[in-house]
Amino acid sequence: MPRILVSDLDGTLLGGTRDDRRRLRDALARHGELTLVFATGRGLASIREVLRDPLVPRPRWIIADVGATVIDGADLTPVDPIQEQLRAGWPGAERIRAALRRFPELVHQHGVVQDGRCSYHLGPDGLTGELTAAVETLGCTWVYSAGRYFDVLPPGASKGNALRALAEKLGWQPDSILVAGDSLNDLSLFRTGAHAVVVAGAEPALLTALADDPRVHRPGQAGAAGIHAALRDLGWLNSRHDPGLRPTHGPGPGPAPGSEPGSERSAGRHSLVVAYHRPPLHWNGESWQPPTSPNGILPTLTSAFADVGGSLQGIWVTALTGRDQQAPLPRPASPPLATVPVDPATWSGYFHRTCKDALWPILMSEPDRAVFDERFWADYRTVNDRFAQHISAEAAPGATVWLHDYNLWLVPGLLRRIRPDLRTGLFHHTPFPAPETFAALPVAAELRSSLACLDWAGFHTDDFAAHFRGALAGLPHPPPTAVHPLGIDRPVIEKLARLRAPHRRTATGHVVLSVERLDYVKAPIQKVDAIDHLLTRRPELRGRLTFRLVCPPPEAGITAYDTTRRHLEQRVGEINARWRQRHWQPVDYLPRRLSSTEVVDEYLTADVLWITSLQDGMNLTAKEFIAARSALPHDQVEPGVLVLSRHAGAATELGEAALLTDPHSIEDLSTVLGRALDLAPIERRARMNRLSELLGHERPADWANRILRAIRSTGSN
Repeated sequence: MPRILVSDLDGTLLGGTRDDRRRLRDALARHGELTLVFATGRGLASIREVLRDPLVPRPRWIIADVGATVIDGADLTPVDPIQEQLRAGWPGAERIRAALRRFPELVHQHGVVQDGRCSYHLGPDGLTGELTAAVETLGCTWVYSAGRYFDVLPPGASKGNALRALAEKLGWQPDSILVAGDSLNDLSLFRTGAHAVVVAGAEPALLTALADDPRVHRPGQAGAAGIHAALRDLGWLNSRHDPGLRPTHGPGPGPAPGSEPGSERSAGRHSLVVAYHRPPLHWNGESWQPPTSPNGILPTLTSAFADVGGSLQGIWVTALTGRDQQAPLPRPASPPLATVPVDPATWSGYFHRTCKDALWPILMSEPDRAVFDERFWADYRTVNDRFAQHISAEAAPGATVWLHDYNLWLVPGLLRRIRPDLRTGLFHHTPFPAPETFAALPVAAELRSSLACLDWAGFHTDDFAAHFRGALAGLPHPPPTAVHPLGIDRPVIEKLARLRAPHRRTATGHVVLSVERLDYVKAPIQKVDAIDHLLTRRPELRGRLTFRLVCPPPEAGITAYDTTRRHLEQRVGEINARWRQRHWQPVDYLPRRLSSTEVVDEYLTADVLWITSLQDGMNLTAKEFIAARSALPHDQVEPGVLVLSRHAGAATELGEAALLTDPHSIEDLSTVLGRALDLAPIERRARMNRLSELLGHERPADWANRILRAIRSTGSN
């Protein structure tokens, strides 16, 4: 059941010591079922300032302006239907101020941004029946608090009414809500029938008004500590997740209190914990949706969990971010998830600034592109620490932990300190750089120390495994490594190809296809330049060659690819303008994501799949293309040609039947592509037959189970 904390700010959520506030912030972060709602007299501009404080947890919803404003905390935009309802009948601030000028004891709060309200300073002696009657004559209501604040509001506006409207919209029940406050302008919250807490130091008039209410908690602590105590009293925090039991900013040397095998902290329910920074599903506003592609690590792990005969009988620990962070969403039945809430600011520092700006260029052997910032590295540490704490809470004594990718590089070291009983393996889906490139990271020593705490490390190729061993060379007990290249769910692709075959488009001339996310490492600009070069050298291809580049943009917030996008769009425009004919242009650029069905349609139409990664852990697109083209009889579709970067992990498996190319050379790119277009049908067929053999038929669930057996067979360092 979702649980909602609705809290005033000044004197309540923002009250207490820094340690009190930190403890409450961390408790909320560790309990993904808890949704936070601000209910404040502040306006949005002032709330933005509050949110810059690292001790302030991010709210999912905001009730502002003493209940006249309701804001979506994910993007700080108004929730218009509710807000319009609350402000109905508002005559406007100018009319209010004009009508109340005859009360000199009212001092307007200049310098305070007010929206949908008029706020004044007023001493107790000025609160007269004449004043309140004047307000009511205007069709408005009023709130007086702390012996000095007088707020004129629309007739239906109050913190309580705003909460009722929000609860109705989202299906919250009073028993699932805890309201917290300290002054009379919070009184309407306490009249909603929810659980309530009045923190120590509250306005005496509020205490008097609530004296006989049995649902009100009255802890002896002020501010954030009082809220924390009420949450504990309600049973909404538990000892496994409550950061009030121990610091959460990184455990010190040796096991943390309560982390010894057999203790409550370590006595989780699961013998297997899988951890990946991405969830396997996303919430589209109505239901949980799987990834669009049937292949990749997310579908692989999902299918492995669903495989009744497999070994993945455990739980998946994943981050919950953005709009879903604190929303009361229904949990999917499968796979079983344990979510690590991460507020948008921390996620941006962790993923956008550190993973993508600092670590990704190193992994891709492009160290000159790396931008490292110690401030954002702190966010990376924070997220890794939260993952480690969640894993520890979920893992049974002696459990197996299977981590995925560079996003969780610090987790092995953290787990070794707090849960030395666990057996921890990591599979690296990206390339692993040469030792000297890895050493270029300012935090290389910190990472080496953590990675050395692994019990096992897996990779797609021998080269990546060797680079990893080289990076850890000299450490006393480096983990064993193994090579397990990931495949695809071949039957799914084959079935879809057969279904789509009758709808296959016929193209005039040659169609060269690339399907890849926007990333400089995929060399999209180099490919466009190579098309220009090929058309210059081979004029007979003009009007007969189409390069279809499906290149969806990355998620919002990643700025590392902005230059690549601008340059790519510029080059596409220039080359199309240079070669365009009446009904033809060489580059068909699709900057959007395609569904699985649409991608398979593209596979069946293309003569050549062109993969030119500067570095690539595997590249499952190549394998999908082979499966789709091999699924159909030769009389239904001509065999396609795979042109594959020699720097992609897939080249290790498929290189003898694909045409390998060097993306660092425009000359080589255009020459090999020209050769692919010229291949005789008999050679095309022979190569595709061999590619189909090399692809094999291992199911992704089998791959996952094989790796788990490898991790479990290792001894602890």
